[in-house]
Order: sequence, then structure tokens, then C-alpha cells
Amino acid sequence: MNTATISNVQEVNFDGLVGPTHNYSGLAVGNVASMSHGGLVSSPKEGALQGLLKMKSLMDAGYAQGVLPPQQRPDIGALRDLGFSGSNREVLTCAAKEAPQLLRAVCSASSMWTANAGTITPSMDAPDSRVHFTPANLQSSFHRYLEPQTTGRVLQAIFRDERHFAHHPVLPATPAFSDEGAANHTRLCGEYGEPGVHLFVYGRQAFGDVRSGEREPKRYPARQTLEASQAVARQHGLTASQTVFAQQHPDAIDAGVFHNDVIAVGNGPVLLYHEMAFLDEEGTLDELRSKMATPLIPVRVPVEAVSMEDAVASYLFNSQLLSNPDGTMTLVVPGECQEREAVWRTIQDYLLAGNNPISEVMVKDVKQSMRNGGGPACLRLRVALSEAERAALTGRVLLTDALYDDLTAWVNRHYRDRLAPDDLADPQLAEESLVALDELTQLLKIGPVYPFQLG
Repeated sequence: MNTATISNVQEVNFDGLVGPTHNYSGLAVGNVASMSHGGLVSSPKEGALQGLLKMKSLMDAGYAQGVLPPQQRPDIGALRDLGFSGSNREVLTCAAKEAPQLLRAVCSASSMWTANAGTITPSMDAPDSRVHFTPANLQSSFHRYLEPQTTGRVLQAIFRDERHFAHHPVLPATPAFSDEGAANHTRLCGEYGEPGVHLFVYGRQAFGDVRSGEREPKRYPARQTLEASQAVARQHGLTASQTVFAQQHPDAIDAGVFHNDVIAVGNGPVLLYHEMAFLDEEGTLDELRSKMATPLIPVRVPVEAVSMEDAVASYLFNSQLLSNPDGTMTLVVPGECQEREAVWRTIQDYLLAGNNPISEVMVKDVKQSMRNGGGPACLRLRVALSEAERAALTGRVLLTDALYDDLTAWVNRHYRDRLAPDDLADPQLAEESLVALDELTQLLKIGPVYPFQLG
């Protein structure tokens, strides 16, 4: 573990581009928004432009912003592995007829939620002073289980310099090591360049005796295991003094809180959370306080102020909490927060007026993502990088005005305005997607990362 502060460290939010096959298939069990919007007509173009506009507005406000490409979809290779054969057209036609649920899964654009891409440890916390990456196995759902291989190639293509970056294998894709990435991981610290404490939140324990007081959800599955969180911490060389493992409240999971980032968000020394976030709330806070070098600033929202229903519907806690140069913080919330009176009142009268660093709220329209169950925080992977590490990035992935313009034009050239579930069997959609992704890798200058580019 490093003890020295590293200067010129910025947190870069790498947002996932919404893919050309963005659709509403209701695939995510336990994700209330995804399940309730299944079957609706989506707009891939609108979704991608909404995401890009959010990135651009944060860049304009002075926050470092990066871009990650979507996955290759439909994943026809996955259908072939499952026994479908013939031309691409024949594979798609047969899957649509015999197993439409599989076709919907291999067309999912869920990689837009890059909070699930993996878990990151910055160099100031790692024993070898490198940034460490572990792609999440996402084994709890088939449509997301298809992502890690390409995710790993993308991360290795961008964070390529071995002097600065270290990449670890995906954990075994078994229920015991179910890993959902940074959506269940929060780094708390003083300044970004100071050593931090890593809060890993899990839903269940796979091996051994259940810890005292632990219980599991009854309605929806717990996606993250304690064993997965511990394994990632070991991969990254994190010690007991740098980690806190806390169980997510099972009642929250049963209410639709499928990841911890739907019920809590942390930044610097601030932990904004709902009182139902952790099974052992006081024990979690006490352990964080004992291990953090900087005093923890807990911002607790009681159920009397925001019900679990309002928390899940508004995605208040799936917001981005960003640091400003003057020591204040900005909360980036989805537009749905304004539509819930109790939530908007809590933001104005409790968060902004409270004794905490949150001084500003920014409202962003990401409805295309929200209807599938992903808010502003789901759309980004946080990577704290020093000046040297930012300079070592490969490709054209840090957002600039020119890159924003190029990506916007790319979306307008290649994306459809409307996409119904029945359209997923259209072979032309598959061809359109490949053409778009091939052009995108050239635009981002990251080289070949997709199966069709690798042969």
C-alpha cells in the first residue's frame, strides 16, 4: 500500500456508449424498470445522443470524461455456440422462431452501464503503484455473461501501458463468485490522490457458515457474493486495513435495488445513502471511520423522507457525485428525480441545504437508459488517474469537443430512430451494427477489439 499522496490525480468517468441494438426486452430480473418496460419500442439513436449529451455537459463543467465503446450485438457467435447454424440470416431467423428469449439476450445493449464493466483500484492504493482492473463476470444473467471477454479486450486496449496498468482475469463464472463490478464497490478518501478505503457491498455469502445476522433476499436474487468481492480485493493487493465488506440490506434487494449503486453513492469522504442500504448500518459506518485517514461524511436519507419505492423509481442514489475545485460537490441526477415530489423536496431541503459538501444539483435526461434500469451512475466507470497515467492512455477516448462532434455524427449516420423487439431478427440490423462498430474503433483509435475484427 502506498502512503504518499499523488498529485494531479483526476477521477475520469468513462461512460459507455449506448449501442445500436438498444432495446426493451425486460431481461433483468430484480430490475423493476427493466421488467416493467419490456416490450416497448426503444430509440437507439435518442439513447446514444442522450448519453453523449450528458458526457458533453459534464466535460463543459470541467469534469474529466472518457468514452467506452459498446459490445458487438447481436452476438451471433453465442447463438452458434448454442446450436444454431447456417448463415447469419438463418441463425437469426431460427432463433427468433425457436428461442426468441435467446435472441433478445444476444441483442442486449446492457454494456452501456459501464459501472458493471469491472472493478478498479487506483495506483495510490496498489502495492505496485499501478492501476488495477478486473472485468466483472456478470454471471447472474445470460445477456450480461456475454460481455466480459470483449470488456477485457477494450480495457486492455485503452489501458495498455504495463508500466502503469495491470489487468486481472475474470473471476470464475459460477454462482459462488458472482461479480457485478464497480456497481457494488465504492472508494472513499480525502483527495483523489490520497490513499483510500474500498467499500465492497455484497448480497450473499456462498461458502461457509452464514455470518451472524446475515440473511438473504426472498423475492429477487442477490447478484454479488462476499467471495467475489474478497477475490477482487486480493487480486488488486488490497489489505484488511484498506477494505470494508458490508452486506446490502436484503429488503432493499427485494424492493428492486439489484446493485448497491441504486441505494448509495460515495465520493471523496462523502457517503450518500438510504437508511435501507446496509444490513448493519452502524457497523459499516464504524468500520469505515476506523480505517479512513479522512473523517467520513455520512449523508443518510431516512425512509420517512424517501420511500424505497421512490428511491427505486427516481434513481436518486444512482446519481453521480462529483468533486469541485472549491471542495464542494455536484450531484448529477436523472430527470425522474424531479417527477417525484418527495425526492425533489429531499434534494432541495435536505441534501443541498444540509451540513455536507453537496452544493449543486444537475438534472440530466437519460430516459432511454432509465427505462431499462440504468441512471447516470450506471452509465459510468470511475477511474482515478494521475497525469502520467492519463498521458499513457491509448486511443482517442478522453472526450473533447471534436470527439463529441465526431461521435454525434457517427450516431446520426448509423443508429435507428425506432427499434421494436421484433426488429431484432432483422439481418440488416446486424450488418448495420458491424459497420458502425468497425468505424467506431477507427474513430476511437483503439484497434480491433470485437470478435468480427479478430476473425
